[in-house]
Amino acid sequence: MGYAWFSVHTPAGATAPSGPRAALQALLDGAEGGTLRRALWLDAVDQLLRPHLPPVLAAHARLANVRGDKLVFVVDGPVWHAKLRLATQELVDAARSVGLDVAGLTVRTTTQPLRPMPPAASTAPPMSAAGQSGLAAALALLRSGAPDVSEKRVGGNRKPGQRGT
Repeated sequence: MGYAWFSVHTPAGATAPSGPRAALQALLDGAEGGTLRRALWLDAVDQLLRPHLPPVLAAHARLANVRGDKLVFVVDGPVWHAKLRLATQELVDAARSVGLDVAGLTVRTTTQPLRPMPPAASTAPPMSAAGQSGLAAALALLRSGAPDVSEKRVGGNRKPGQRGT
């Protein structure tokens, strides 16, 4: 399989790209370029095979690797593991149709979601009118320079051990 959908080398006489393309090119030319090209290729193969998955399964399965003559898929639950095993022949046929020499399928199950969930919007509930007025009163008291409640002695000028009446 080739990686024809992106350039690894800049042609002679052409100016080097700038911006995001330059960053991608620098990564591809670096020491880890082979790993990045492999990841991009696996993602492309995953996108080619995804339409051959049952629609309910497609959201729960992802191609993780092509190891020897086996497709390696990761699913996010045991039920999807079983459903993917039932779709083995269709996936192997689809992989062969795009040029992969595969004979079988391996499925791994993970407890982590395959795609990160977007963070939930954390909004505080609106403050009630009573809460707003209480907060305003507390802020006014703090700004007025009134002595702290902890500085006052509870119970007036009683002696220690003496009970109030």
